[in-house]
Amino acid sequence: MDSPFVYSKYVTGKDFIGRKQDCAILGSFLRQGEHVALYSTPKCGKTSLIQQTLFNLRMTGVSFTVGQLSLLNVRTREDFLTRIGSVAIRCVASSPEEYESLVTTFLSGTHLVFDREVFAREDRILSPGWALDDSDVQAVLRLPQRLAEHFGQNLILILDEFSNIDMIEDGERLIGLFEEMLRERKKGCTWLFCGSAYNAMREIFDVRKDFYRVVERFHMQPIDQKEIVDHVVKGFLSSGKVIDRNLLAGACNLFRGHMWYINHLVSICDAMSKGYIMEPVLIDALDCLIAIHEPRFIAMMDSLTTHQVSLLKAVVDGYTKFSTAEVVSKYGLNSSANVKRVKDALVKKEVLCFDENEQPEILDPLFEYWVRKYYFEKNDA
Repeated sequence: MDSPFVYSKYVTGKDFIGRKQDCAILGSFLRQGEHVALYSTPKCGKTSLIQQTLFNLRMTGVSFTVGQLSLLNVRTREDFLTRIGSVAIRCVASSPEEYESLVTTFLSGTHLVFDREVFAREDRILSPGWALDDSDVQAVLRLPQRLAEHFGQNLILILDEFSNIDMIEDGERLIGLFEEMLRERKKGCTWLFCGSAYNAMREIFDVRKDFYRVVERFHMQPIDQKEIVDHVVKGFLSSGKVIDRNLLAGACNLFRGHMWYINHLVSICDAMSKGYIMEPVLIDALDCLIAIHEPRFIAMMDSLTTHQVSLLKAVVDGYTKFSTAEVVSKYGLNSSANVKRVKDALVKKEVLCFDENEQPEILDPLFEYWVRKYYFEKNDA
């Protein structure tokens, strides 16, 4: 029997709740061929939002072909180019003969070839003949748009974990060439840059301002708490169970409306209960959820230096100004210069983020609860 609380994959249709306005705005961008950067913390619903938006567009008669790849394990220029080129070609072709023909036609003069032996062994359409240079980068980045024009199709290419481009040895050069191509403003291929490394994506698009005015920064809005509660209540009713709405409101506040955690929590409740779901069941389910994620949280804390742990404790204690003499002395942070280094490190490790007013926030809501209650042993958690 399918669970009404899905957390193991992206959701669309009846399982997709809230964010109707987000779907409408993102759909409008894609319909107009605007490139979009969409990033948030892990498991916040980016993929679900994108897939629901694409579904809505298809229902209104918009025709397009989607290609998707992840840069999660990409570390070289060769991997970056061969994957992008391969995804683009697969959008418009489906056989080795067609692949070879397109590579010969559109990538002639580059250092990229279609190698039948490599394709048969590794399912790779593009292979580097020898070292790739900037002209190869430009040819591959323009390939999707050229294919779209040639075949009369609209392509939407989704690049997941785009922040990993900074981990490639010449990542900044690749970004520069990418931006140069997008500034040509040719139609046919729309790029959607996604990432769950929130601070790393902000560094690219907001701090360094790469792709300035050629890529729209899209902000996902929080899901209305009432919609979340209604969704969970309806899910339990489908199996003859009842849960108090106030308990659910408390869970929503704890997780800051993070649907992945909420769905996981209530699915555990669903497995542990019969009939009316009381507070003890919810507490037991929360303990189970923490047990699942605790090794990850311990590893996160083990990766922090003593000063980083101290500043994190200051955040948990409610401080927002860390360079004051009081905070520096109380938490042993040595100096205001050291505070800046520690803050930057916690941002880079995706533990904290700071808004435009330099107000801190712990990115992961369950980690915030765990670190407050179990690591720093505060009674108010």
